[in-house]
Amino acid sequence: MTVGGPGSSSRRHLGVDEYVTGVRSGDRAILARAITLVESQRADDMATAQEVLVRLLPETGSGTRVGISGVPGVGKSTFIDALGLLLIDQGHHVAVLAVDPSSSISGGSILGDKSRMPGLTSSSEAFIRPSPNALTPGGVGRRTRESLLLCEAAGFDVVLVETVGVGQSETMVAEMVDFFLVLLLAGAGDELQGIKKGILELADLLAVNKADGENRERALAAKRDYEAALSYLRTRSSVWEPTVMVVSGRTKSGLPELWQEVLRHRELLTVSGELETKHSEQGRSWMWTLIKERLLGSFLTDPRIEASLPELEKAVLEGAVTPTRAASELLEIFQGGGTNKTV
Repeated sequence: MTVGGPGSSSRRHLGVDEYVTGVRSGDRAILARAITLVESQRADDMATAQEVLVRLLPETGSGTRVGISGVPGVGKSTFIDALGLLLIDQGHHVAVLAVDPSSSISGGSILGDKSRMPGLTSSSEAFIRPSPNALTPGGVGRRTRESLLLCEAAGFDVVLVETVGVGQSETMVAEMVDFFLVLLLAGAGDELQGIKKGILELADLLAVNKADGENRERALAAKRDYEAALSYLRTRSSVWEPTVMVVSGRTKSGLPELWQEVLRHRELLTVSGELETKHSEQGRSWMWTLIKERLLGSFLTDPRIEASLPELEKAVLEGAVTPTRAASELLEIFQGGGTNKTV
């Protein structure tokens, strides 16, 4: 992979051809600008982004997409840094899409992940993109799927998508990756406390992290607990049974074995045809997500809705109107069938 040097792309406006050529050549500066383009909510940027993506689609789809989730404090960044460096040593090119929690005041991105991934940050074979979640439900960046495709088109054959580990982010990331990994902690009280059944059902592999030093025995005990929990859950694949491992991002223990499980999972799903089916279903899910997003955007920016919404919200808060009635009236207004008749 060639990497563009300093100043390889100035801040002047880039055309579609320049974006496509730059991404294909592995120019990380242009890749970063292309991701900024797909994250933009400006109509002209969105149109350009779609042209770029269509041109680059033939270069996508062959990479290994891994989602990584876990509660704060589980050591995701240290784990990802260690795993990424291991994969680079094996000849891979690694991209990390770290979806940061956004500031509720400014909406800006908390760019702490780069400082917590010093090895990958300094590697010419890695690309890290912290991205604000734009306050979307679940904390997943509004254009993470498009960013993933751009990284693959730029030659990154492994894309790691880190979630914030809260809300619906696990489900949303699981719908865009091939393999979903959940990192867990041991030695913090009841090992199953706070772990939602739905998260366990999404996981292709559970890894008890920080299994080193005096904590290793507690990690092994937690592994047995999680194995017992998994035995009661249904599997999502006909050819893959989720497993539990103990690993340490700090010492790198268990990471080669974990990656072998990722490769084994990919091989089994490829042979069975499940991986191709999964990619097709992900495309359909992505389409409906975009439709819902576009419709909601049109709804909220409609002048008639902007005029009626405050009063109807106030009426709902005061109990003067039921939420169902308020929603019906707003939809009638949006569809052109009436005006605010309640308040």
